[in-house]
Amino acid sequence: MTYLSKTLILCAGLALAACTNPDRFEDQNSAGLDGVGAGLAGSAQDPTSPAYFQQAIGDRVLFAVDQSTLSNAAQVTLDGQANWLMTNSDYIATIEGHADEQGTREYNLALGARRANSVQEYLVSRGVAPNRLKVVSYGKERPIEICSEESCYAKNRRSVTVLTAGLGS
Repeated sequence: MTYLSKTLILCAGLALAACTNPDRFEDQNSAGLDGVGAGLAGSAQDPTSPAYFQQAIGDRVLFAVDQSTLSNAAQVTLDGQANWLMTNSDYIATIEGHADEQGTREYNLALGARRANSVQEYLVSRGVAPNRLKVVSYGKERPIEICSEESCYAKNRRSVTVLTAGLGS
């Protein structure tokens, strides 16, 4: 090998080594950056992002068997959702009503609608403009857990608030 080719290989190797960042998979706060980069737009640390809404506030509430009444825990979550929605007026929300697999399709569609409407009424009572909320029922058609056990049924008896940017009709 000539001196020039050895030099080019060495430079290429150094350039590649300089491009790697060994801390790229660490949490930025634990990487010694003292909060630099925390709260990046759109991240779960950004209080105005849908990711924050979903993870920190909570995008779903659970219901008891054959019920559409809100539990105290559901009301706490919905209070947080209402505050977030009033602070972040650039978003509209679709409230999805869901049910477990027990019962007929028609019954579960109606139950999902009652659950979604219950959440919508609560959010409106907390000051969210009704034109920013839509409801849809999926009944038992979109389970998040599939099994014939109470632990699965309990997770499927829910209402989920899904955010969309921009006011639309």
